[in-house]
Amino acid sequence: QPGVVAGVIPYILVKRNEHDRFILTVTWNEYLGLGIGFGGAAIVFYCIYQFATEGQGTLSPADPTHNLVSKGLYRYSRNPMYIGVLMILAGEALYTSYAVLWLYLGIIFLLFHLFVVFFEEPRLRRDFGETYTAYSRQVRRWI
Repeated sequence: QPGVVAGVIPYILVKRNEHDRFILTVTWNEYLGLGIGFGGAAIVFYCIYQFATEGQGTLSPADPTHNLVSKGLYRYSRNPMYIGVLMILAGEALYTSYAVLWLYLGIIFLLFHLFVVFFEEPRLRRDFGETYTAYSRQVRRWI
């Protein structure tokens, strides 16, 4: 799912202008965009690893984690994988300077927030009970 949100859809949004994105001179915002984007990708991959090893599951609702993941980046945020995806999108928007990607980033953040509040958190409370409730009191939803 992160690949579609952070890769396929942004590509489709800017596809008509991709021919001018591979110019050899790179500006400061492009360097910053690359750094933020690759940092976000590293976060996403690390979270997927944590879901598989500590959580004994995947990020897919069809095979959710069997254990609550609360170590690593999850000590600082209850949703670091979403933050990683948002960082990838911010990096793409900085790199390309396309306003449509900034708008897309805002829409995706809103959708992530609504999904977390109305679907994911209630499911986690149901699945992990007091363990999740205590965890959510100690760790912020975002940053």
